[in-house]
Amino acid sequence: MSRIGKLPITLPTGVKVNWKAPVIEVVGAKTTLSRKLHQTIDVNLIDSKIIVKPKVETPDSRALWGLSRTLVNNMVQGVSAGFTKILEVVGVGWRVELTDPQTLKLSLGFSHPVDFKLPAGVSAVVDAKANRITLNSADKELLGLTAARIRAYRKPEPYKGKGIKYAGERIQRKVGKAGGK
Repeated sequence: MSRIGKLPITLPTGVKVNWKAPVIEVVGAKTTLSRKLHQTIDVNLIDSKIIVKPKVETPDSRALWGLSRTLVNNMVQGVSAGFTKILEVVGVGWRVELTDPQTLKLSLGFSHPVDFKLPAGVSAVVDAKANRITLNSADKELLGLTAARIRAYRKPEPYKGKGIKYAGERIQRKVGKAGGK
């Protein structure tokens, strides 16, 4: 049995779930999220709890059981509280601006600034003094993908530590070349 999959998901107040196999829709105060689950997974709504179970005990359905439960739990948390990722921009002269509510202007040492268009459902707040980008979204998967795409412009390098990194991320530093003999 899946240790994660067998745990029930408790619904916070104000969150409603609609299950029409294989699509689950979660409606909350922030937004509405829907996802198509695998056909071997079944969802039961009992009182204010969601129970995810496999329809048939096969190796494939057992492998997808815990994943499906986690995906549904992330949807419930997203529509009620939302998710946040913080990125830090480290580099001399590197800046971040929010030109309009959905476009980030990144000055990262290239010969031109990079305009990054945020996907629908993701919002950003920029702290220009600390060079921090705070991304917010109800969809955890989309939020992580957006943060990874922004970070991919300049990943942190190990010698000087310059780059775009997640808040709290520790960069393994390397020693540079020796000065000579």
